[in-house]
Amino acid sequence: MITVYKTINGRLEQVKSIEDDCWVNIVDPTQEEVAKLEKNFAIPSDFLTDPLDVDERARIAVEDEYSLIIIRIPIFEEDEEVPFTTMPIGIIISDDIIFTISKKDNSILHRFTSGKVRRFSTDKHSRFILQIFYYVSLLYLNYLKVVDKRATEVEKELHKSLKNEELIRLLNLEKSLVYFTTSLRSNELMMEKLQRMEIVKMYVEDKELLDDVIIENKQAIETANIHSNILSGMMDAFASVISNNLNVVMKFLTSITIILMIPTLIASFYGMNVSLPFQHSPNAFLYTIILSVLLVTIGVFIFIKRRWF
Repeated sequence: MITVYKTINGRLEQVKSIEDDCWVNIVDPTQEEVAKLEKNFAIPSDFLTDPLDVDERARIAVEDEYSLIIIRIPIFEEDEEVPFTTMPIGIIISDDIIFTISKKDNSILHRFTSGKVRRFSTDKHSRFILQIFYYVSLLYLNYLKVVDKRATEVEKELHKSLKNEELIRLLNLEKSLVYFTTSLRSNELMMEKLQRMEIVKMYVEDKELLDDVIIENKQAIETANIHSNILSGMMDAFASVISNNLNVVMKFLTSITIILMIPTLIASFYGMNVSLPFQHSPNAFLYTIILSVLLVTIGVFIFIKRRWF
């Protein structure tokens, strides 16, 4: 799908045709749409196809009058086994038009199309690019807070768990942090390269914004590393906790089995076809019950004393 936007009188509006100073947003394009863009604007084919590869790393490429910037952004999919992953967004820059291309619709570009970004204008290419970088870094930090919150919730459940479900959830969160860390590092290298290159003209305030973005990105990397280390240690610790919880349950069940064996043993003795104490007494059954209760009580006392319960 191809959507064209342009800032008119300070407001972002959707327009029908591609013209100067507009923004072309391309989401999961068909082969026909890619071929049409390549033909009409002479955009290199790999500039249009590389950002659609989910494994494409963050990088900068320049060919003829077009420049390509690929940045990896975080995405959240609740129904997936690994809820937090990353995907690439391609930004294709020419003298008059800026293109963004991605495999899926995402919250970063939706923020721009919904008018939530202040001081955004389609004719200011450098500002637009840096604003995308800035909100990508903020989104990483927000998702890292969510990952930390989910890990805390799983930690509470692990204290009383005997199953592996919580450990699997922690493992999936750790995978998310690995995706985040890898993508953030590639974004950092791309931004540092952008500082050295003059792909688009940057004013002083734009360079300051780029510095702020790099700082936010470094903070996200450090936060992701900290959470990843905590999760790794937590998984090792709680694997032992689950094993210990299982041992406690087995010890309790074994103790109950031994206690229940005492009256069973006495009843077995009195079921034998031999001479037994009190066998001719009318209170033989009562004596048997009293003896069983007494021995069970002694057994329970001994187990409690030794902390086997």
